[in-house]
Amino acid sequence: CIRDRVSTQSTGLLITMRSVLRVACVSLLLLLVLSDTEYLTTNSGAPVDDGKNSQTVGQRGPTLLQDVYLVEKLQVHNRERIPERNVHARGAVAKGYFVVTNDVSNYTFADFLSEVGKKTPIACRWSTVIHGRDSPEFLRDPRGFAIKFYTQEGNYDVVGLNFPVFFIRDGIRFPEMIRSLKPNPKTGVQEWWRIWDYFSNYPESTHMFTWLMDDVGIPYSYRHLDGWGVHTYKYINKVGKETWIKYYYASQQGVRSLNDSDAILNHFSFHTTDLYESIENGQYPKWKVFIQTLDPTDVNRIANLTFDPIDTTKLWPVDQFPLIEVGDIVFDENVNSQYLENEQIAFSPGRFVPGIEASDDKMLQARVFAYADTQTYRLGVNNGLLPINRPKCPYFDNHIDGSMNFAEGGQSAEEINYYPSSIRDVKPYPAFPHDPEVLNGQKIRKNIGKENNFEQAGDRYRSLDSARQDRLAKRIAATLIGDRMNQNVLTIWLGYWQNVDSDLAQKIKHYIKVFRRIHLHRKARDAPADNQDLIRFMADFYKASGTSP
Repeated sequence: CIRDRVSTQSTGLLITMRSVLRVACVSLLLLLVLSDTEYLTTNSGAPVDDGKNSQTVGQRGPTLLQDVYLVEKLQVHNRERIPERNVHARGAVAKGYFVVTNDVSNYTFADFLSEVGKKTPIACRWSTVIHGRDSPEFLRDPRGFAIKFYTQEGNYDVVGLNFPVFFIRDGIRFPEMIRSLKPNPKTGVQEWWRIWDYFSNYPESTHMFTWLMDDVGIPYSYRHLDGWGVHTYKYINKVGKETWIKYYYASQQGVRSLNDSDAILNHFSFHTTDLYESIENGQYPKWKVFIQTLDPTDVNRIANLTFDPIDTTKLWPVDQFPLIEVGDIVFDENVNSQYLENEQIAFSPGRFVPGIEASDDKMLQARVFAYADTQTYRLGVNNGLLPINRPKCPYFDNHIDGSMNFAEGGQSAEEINYYPSSIRDVKPYPAFPHDPEVLNGQKIRKNIGKENNFEQAGDRYRSLDSARQDRLAKRIAATLIGDRMNQNVLTIWLGYWQNVDSDLAQKIKHYIKVFRRIHLHRKARDAPADNQDLIRFMADFYKASGTSP
């Protein structure tokens, strides 16, 4: 009896030991497998053994609210998108480097420009301006050309375009300008009668339209366009002397454009695809960087100019302001994530480094605030902590807390999270020269004195060959024939184009008559037999610009 009891206990112990051993083996095996395999988890790291089926009562439901994994997935999905940029929503990013090829230290003491051969990592975003994040890349639109220099003295952003000028010269006009260029809030279509109505109040816009409505209004690719900084900036040298400068980037691939009929044959994302594949294939796009300079103390030269040199609707003619080579920019790396490094990259023309400052350019002054503010709205106050935006040099900004602050060991974790302190030894940077400008004047709201709205627009038109002049006139005329085109607005614009160039004005008037006849026949569904080339031209233009008259 005793022997039987001991035997039974031994057997039970043996079974228990076998069970423990079996569990241990399974656990060990699981650990070994886990070390080589990615397993599905929740965002808190808990294992998920079924990611395909919701938790339900029976196989056919209903679904249980206690299924926290289902709820988590839906919550993340509902918040995957952040507010898109109001302008420049559609774009592509590449990374690379800038290297100095010419000594410009007599103009600026900026560290990244301090010596020939100095190399600085960069990121660049090319973009369309007006339409949304999912719009076709073949649309006629200015292209943004924004570069972020990750210098050893902080990030420096230059936010420019593929044109040297802008529509307006004062930032207070910007919000309504964008509304006029955006689709009609009722019809959802970009309509030219609204655009011309708004800009009829700003004759300085004629210069920009001679670029936008020219062939260069639709680039062949992001690699085949030139870039301009548009604004006037100040370089400060080591003795405090100020020089006004403008940036120009010359594409080493050449400048190529698409006519409307060719543009509409391209697929939705052909610019992004071309940029990505060229870099993947080792065909790294390159630009040569130049500056133009002007001494602000040369008051006689400035007085004799026919334009204001800090007016964004004007370029600096190369024959008066020669190009000075600065360096090369090369893009040899694609983004790792379109979301993390394209959607979340944040530019601001207010990000300067020692030796470079803003001029009094009214558009630049407004953008210094607006660009940083829009990214704070889109990405949060700590958007500078995102990897694509973070400086690549040591930095101490003394900012704390805020939404999505993920800076481990940052100021939010310090007991002395204020400045200055007699205990914590944080010193200001050694003093360096700043903008020496002395300001004295009355507070006013007034346009600049030297407008000269038409001279450079006329020069631009006359620089084109006759075929391009004709296409420019046809595109403008095609936008002025709509049923809702206001007669007073039309009269104003015909007067503007007459001031630009009488030959251009005559061409526009001629094509308005032709296009109106075509337009009337189309409304009557009675296409005329003649002018088939012009019919196709007008139809292709509307498609390639995403507009109606």
